[in-house]
Amino acid sequence: MTQQSTASKQEHQKTERLHPQLALNVERMQREFLNCSDIMFRKCSVGGMDRAVLIYVDGMCDVQAVDEFVLRPLLKHFSRSLPKAEGDEEELRESFIPTLKIRPVAETQEVIKAVLRGETAVFTEGNAFALLADLVKMEQRSIEEATSEKVVRGPRDAFMESLSTNTSLLRRRIRSSSLKLESMTLGSLTETDIVIGYMEGIAKDSLVDEVKARLQKIKLDGIIHSSNIEEYIEDNTFSPFPQIQNTERPDVAVSSLLEGKVIIITSNTPFVLIVPMTYWSGLQAVDDYTDRFMYATFVRWIRYTFVHISLLLPSLYVALTTYHLQVIPTPLVVSIASAREGVPLPAVIEALIMEFIFEGLREAGIRLPQQVGPAVSIAGALVIGQAVVAAGIISTPMVIIVSLTGIASFAFPLYNLGTAYRMLRFPLLIVAGVLGFYGIVLFLILLSVHMVTLKPFGVPYMAPYAPMSPGNLGDVLVRAPKYKMRRLMPWLAKGKTERFPKRSK
Repeated sequence: MTQQSTASKQEHQKTERLHPQLALNVERMQREFLNCSDIMFRKCSVGGMDRAVLIYVDGMCDVQAVDEFVLRPLLKHFSRSLPKAEGDEEELRESFIPTLKIRPVAETQEVIKAVLRGETAVFTEGNAFALLADLVKMEQRSIEEATSEKVVRGPRDAFMESLSTNTSLLRRRIRSSSLKLESMTLGSLTETDIVIGYMEGIAKDSLVDEVKARLQKIKLDGIIHSSNIEEYIEDNTFSPFPQIQNTERPDVAVSSLLEGKVIIITSNTPFVLIVPMTYWSGLQAVDDYTDRFMYATFVRWIRYTFVHISLLLPSLYVALTTYHLQVIPTPLVVSIASAREGVPLPAVIEALIMEFIFEGLREAGIRLPQQVGPAVSIAGALVIGQAVVAAGIISTPMVIIVSLTGIASFAFPLYNLGTAYRMLRFPLLIVAGVLGFYGIVLFLILLSVHMVTLKPFGVPYMAPYAPMSPGNLGDVLVRAPKYKMRRLMPWLAKGKTERFPKRSK
């Protein structure tokens, strides 16, 4: 079959309309749902004749509501009179099926898509349309606490797999018509529902249009979760740094909306995408804004320190012990030398081996069942660390360095950003083992240049420091009092530059 004939066949199926004869419509639906055992065909017969047929997906609709609001009214009506041959759409809608959400559809493909979404299709004799009753009811988990973004003081609810529940969590916090939630569908086979959220009057129109344009360019058979979308709309796929933030916390999504960012909610996914992302937003935690500003600033500096330790500590140790011993105090040099006595491997090989072991233990702890995962990873770290030191393969200082680095890598509020630093640690180790301090400095210069040149959705990745925006520096290295953080980032906000009026003295 040629491509032209295939396309014409698909177009014919798309525009094929229903027939007034009930038997023909049912036969057509049975062909479409052949070998689909979860598709239920429920006949409504009176006097030995089929008057109507209900089609729904088992497990995706409220069967009790179908019996009460659809089947019983139909049987009651057909038992006392025959339906008209035509023109009884209003009577069917108002008398037969007294449900809140019901609509007539005359195209076959639209009926099929609606049934697969969980709606109930009602075909009646003599009518060239089907009535779709929205009686969707699927099993879902209740709203729970976020697992990947823990807080000490803050809301405990998190996004879940239900799209309507996720949008309601946003509406519960933003009771304004300025919050716009536009829906679209992606995936030719999965027909995944997507919602684009933004604040009208705050988010730039160019940013909203760009997000919509990039989403519409995605041509895939299936969208399973939000990460399928992320790689298709980010600017630099080969950058190790995440350019799209993901969160399972509604309060984080709402804060981003109020800053002028755009969110993307995907059905069947508890993680919401936030665009664009900046480097500093990846280092900010929810507790920074629920504690007093002095505590938040203190904890933020501890976090920044651990962030740099997770990247630089092994490389600095390798460079110092290999090329720059003169920088280390003499007593410490003697201690390190005595600990390394008998170790056959260079410091850089020691570090690489221990880093690989630590990453392997971390991965094993994640993949193992929850009851045994932490125990195995902790026991494995203790046993292996003690064994390699006792065998003289790895020195004791290296075990300490790698352990501190591993602990520091858990200080990242955003998992994706922590993964980027974990990955960058290996090439930086190799450069430090070859070139020493000069290699570390060169690597950091190239890394800084790369980060400065990143512009996800046109917003500088290192803003507000590069380029400099003095009015937005109160929420980067420090967390200023909230009444001081008045200005919105000029790269995000449209016209509006202040969150609230200046505090009067």
